[in-house]
Formats: sequence, C-alpha cells, structure tokens
Amino acid sequence: MNAVIAAVGLMLILSLCRVHVVVALIVGALLGGLLGGLGVEGTLAAFNRGLGGGATVALSYALLGAFAVAIAKSGLAHALADRALALVGRQQAGGGGLLKWSLIALLLAVAVASQNILPIHIAFIPLLVPPLLYVLSKLQLDRRLIACVLTFGLVTPYMFLPVGFGGIFLNEILLANVAQAGVDTGGIGVAQAMAIPALGMLCGLLVAVLLSYRGKRVYDLAKIERVERVDVAYNPLSLLVAGVAIAAAFIVQLWLDSMIIGALAGFVIFSLSGVVRWKEADGLFTEGMKMMAMIGFIMIAAAGFAEVMKATGEVKTLVDGAAELIGHDKATGALLMLLVGLLVTMGIGSSFSTVPIIAAIFVPLGVQLGFSPLAIVAIVGTAGALGDAGSPASDSTLGPTAGLNIDGQHNHIWDSVVPTFLHYNLPLLAFGWLAAMVL
Repeated sequence: MNAVIAAVGLMLILSLCRVHVVVALIVGALLGGLLGGLGVEGTLAAFNRGLGGGATVALSYALLGAFAVAIAKSGLAHALADRALALVGRQQAGGGGLLKWSLIALLLAVAVASQNILPIHIAFIPLLVPPLLYVLSKLQLDRRLIACVLTFGLVTPYMFLPVGFGGIFLNEILLANVAQAGVDTGGIGVAQAMAIPALGMLCGLLVAVLLSYRGKRVYDLAKIERVERVDVAYNPLSLLVAGVAIAAAFIVQLWLDSMIIGALAGFVIFSLSGVVRWKEADGLFTEGMKMMAMIGFIMIAAAGFAEVMKATGEVKTLVDGAAELIGHDKATGALLMLLVGLLVTMGIGSSFSTVPIIAAIFVPLGVQLGFSPLAIVAIVGTAGALGDAGSPASDSTLGPTAGLNIDGQHNHIWDSVVPTFLHYNLPLLAFGWLAAMVL
C-alpha cells in the first residue's frame, strides 16, 4: 500500500476514534515512514526536521492567546457581550432571530475580510469569538454552524479572489506552478477558472446554514460562565486602550508580516497602560499560551508529519499511480486528480504546500488528456484547496476550534473537522469536476 494513503488513513481513523490529533499525527507518520522505507531512525529524523516548520505558527498562536486574555482583562470582550445580551433580552419574544442572523453575518464578513481586506488570517478568532460565545449559546446556535461559517470565510476568498492571501495562492503559487510545468497561463482569468469550485463552497455553506444546523443546540451556560463570564470591571479608558492595542497589533502585523510581533505589540500596550498590571502580566501571558497550546502542538506535529510524507517520496508515487490509472479518460482523470489532491492536503494540512507537489505531474497529464489551460488551472487549484476544510491539521479547522472550544464543549474532530469536510470537500469534488469538464 502507498505510504501516504496508509499514513493519512490511519491518522484520520485515529482522529475519528477520538485519539488526540497530535498522537494520531505521530503514529500516522511512523507508519508512513516505515512503509516508505525510511526505517525507524529515518522516520524520526525526518519528523524532527519538519518540527521546526510549525514552530513559527505555534509561537504565533501562543502569543495571540496571551493577547486575547489581555483583551478579556480590559473588559472589552465583556462590554461587547453585555451589549449583545441586552439585545437578546429585548428579542426574547421573537426568538432572537435578527440577532442570530446578524452575528452569523458578522462572523462571515470578518472571516472573509481576514483573507483580503485585512489579511490577518485566523488571528481574529481568539479575539472575537470567545466573547460572543455566551451570547451564541444563549441563542442556542449550533457551534458546528459557526465552524462552517468561519471555515468558509477562511478558505473561499483565497481560492477565488486574487487579493491578499488569494493573490499569493492564485498568482504566486497556482498560476506560477502551472506555468512552470509547461502551460501558457498568459491571459487566463484565474478567478474565472476557480469560480465554479467557489460556487461549490457557497452551496456547502447554504446547506449548513439553511438545512444541516438550523435547529437549536443546548450548551451548558455554567461552563461558559466559569471561563468567559467572570466579573470584569471596565471603563472608557480600559476600552480605549483595548481598541488602541488591537489596532496596533493589526498594523504591526501588516507592516512586518508577523503575527508574533503584532500580538506582542498589543500585549505590551496593555502592560504599559496599566490595564494589565505589571505583576499580573506573567500569569496572564502563561494563561493565554495555555489556551492556544493545543493548536500550536498540532501545527508542529503536522509539520513533522508532512516532512515524513515528503521524505518517503510516496507522494510522487501516488500522483504517478493516479496518472497510470487514468489512461485517456478525461472524466476519470479529473476525478482522480481531485481525489489525490484531497488526500495529500488532508495529510499536510496546507493547500499552499500541496499545489507545488501535484502541479508537476497533473499539468502535463492534463495537457495529454486534452484539457484546456483554464480547466487545468481549475483542476490543480481545486485539488490543492480540497482538504484544507476538513483536515484535522489545517488552521482553517484549528482556528475555529480555538475560539469555540474555550469551555470544552466543542470537539475539534466531530464539531469542526467532520462538518466542514462534509459541507465543503464533497461539493468541491463535484464542482471541481464540473469545472474541468466545461471549461
């Protein structure tokens, strides 16, 4: 059996059986390395080499956690929640419907903006979602719906709009790798190529919002109160400092392209202003890092897992094997290429890293099968994006979990990974295949 298929399959099975994702990644990497001929020592060496690749992201998340705790200390989160709760009270007779849809629209808009208008990716989640969690639970909104909304906003803009992260993915990665593999991409409208797959994402979102999770789900409000609804005094000055700190963190991040320095700058402003007392700063910093520790360790383990998969050389073998099976059947070829992309991205956890791996084989194969340049771009782009939603190791699922699970009532696998996989990967497969056939 191909080492990549075995490793990713074992990792997913263990995750679905509620084995912690870090353990599942390590065990999956060991199996993949052994099947790929690396041996125990070679597998561990490759895994250790890859760990450094996730360290920057892990440290970024840890500092964001500390920054989020400082914001909570300022009272901004509670002021926002108190305002929302007052609206809930006034709308009780009508079931809070207007507020419910307003909150969903707010989270969707911010998630979309985080990819292009203000490209901060998942940095907004630990700042915005936890203070709203009590209100969302009071309205009995299903958190699986919120996970789907956030993941849609984190994935769809970069795979369709060539701005911000989308400019990097579509122009610098997708078009560049397709051109490097031998297809003339001059004059290709990349948004046009990815419009049909993006429509699949939209269909998945509509199904989640209007059908799958339209019902109410009850959460234990007492658990949320223990972690989020503690009494925090706030005043105009503390709220002003919080606003300045958030603005400074975003500006510094955009200026230096570093979530680490941005979050650190925001935390320093809280400390210097006195909102966070100097003697409390160490404890708050540690508390915030603990809050984001799980995501950090998953990202580090995922980087090690990806390095083992690359070291085995079995990713290329998998792609070559798919090419042999295809023959001259365009319909089968498009489907198999998309499935390989799904499998690779599910394991690596990054669509940005998947495209360079698969483009070298898929582009010549697409030319051989007679696909147009536009269809080839759609196939490779969709194959790369597949699996970003629905991967246990993707920040598109880890980010929503970080915000929704602060009280322990949102399971990463069953409440983030499985819902986003079903609502986005399945439509992406169908609409990506359709794009290959009609473009």
